Amino acid sequence: MAAVFHKNMNRRDFVKAGLAGIGAIVTLGGCRSLGTGQARNGPPTVRWALLSDTHVPEDVNDNYRGFYPYRGLEKAVPEVISNSPDAVAITGDLARLTGKEGDYANFKKLLTPLVEQKPVFTALGNHDDRGNFLKTFDKLPGENPSVSGKCVLVANTPPVRLIMLDSLLFVNKTPGLLGRAQRRWLADYLKNSDNTPTILCFHHTLSDGDGDLLDLPRLYELIRRVRKVKAIVYGHSHEYGFSKYKGIHLINLPSTAYNFNDRDPIGWVEARLRATGGDFTLHATGGNKERHGSIKHLVWRS
Repeated sequence: MAAVFHKNMNRRDFVKAGLAGIGAIVTLGGCRSLGTGQARNGPPTVRWALLSDTHVPEDVNDNYRGFYPYRGLEKAVPEVISNSPDAVAITGDLARLTGKEGDYANFKKLLTPLVEQKPVFTALGNHDDRGNFLKTFDKLPGENPSVSGKCVLVANTPPVRLIMLDSLLFVNKTPGLLGRAQRRWLADYLKNSDNTPTILCFHHTLSDGDGDLLDLPRLYELIRRVRKVKAIVYGHSHEYGFSKYKGIHLINLPSTAYNFNDRDPIGWVEARLRATGGDFTLHATGGNKERHGSIKHLVWRS
């Protein structure tokens, strides 16, 4: 289940508290639109911080492969704040394994300094629990269309748009599914919306394994001819990488918590997005740091 949360405050207080002086304006309420910065001698740019697989546990000392997920997000949040993005997206597996209420309490605690300044958009993964999450986060600012059995959010951040889709199927089981209702909504939305370059964000990986997004072929069939769809951002694999499908960029985010293989980094990604493409910078906070600071330049399909 995708979700957005932000500390409840009015627009004037929010702008004063978090965005004054950094060249961004946030419009709160049912529809959120973020202002863009102007790159020096370049086109308008919006800056996103992209995170995934935080796996925050109720027990702060819970660890895996020698990594402590609580400490991983605790380390990443100040870095993100100092980077001053216009918005933040986290693509699922917010909780450690089964989405306990205590997991989300710690997740909220760690994100509070960031949420007080920036809009944070989240999607739930296979280690999340809808009910427990919504007990902690019940505010869904932004465009929140009604989709049966799913929670979908649209973030209008000119010059691009991010759509947070819901791929959660079962708690603590690996497969994901968008489902018929959500695919139908997406098809209608893409048909009727303007031509703003659009990025789809959700949790599950894009392959044909039993633990991947099970309706991926149907998603691909839906978007491959819709030229406004420029990229898909996802997590799940705890890897960092880039690939393509029919000119659509596929961006696999690293985990902030732990890796499954020593060759992979732990951390988050800074995305500077334009109408024509984007620059993606890896901020490695642990694991393999060889690619820390590396920048991937992407050009959107026309």
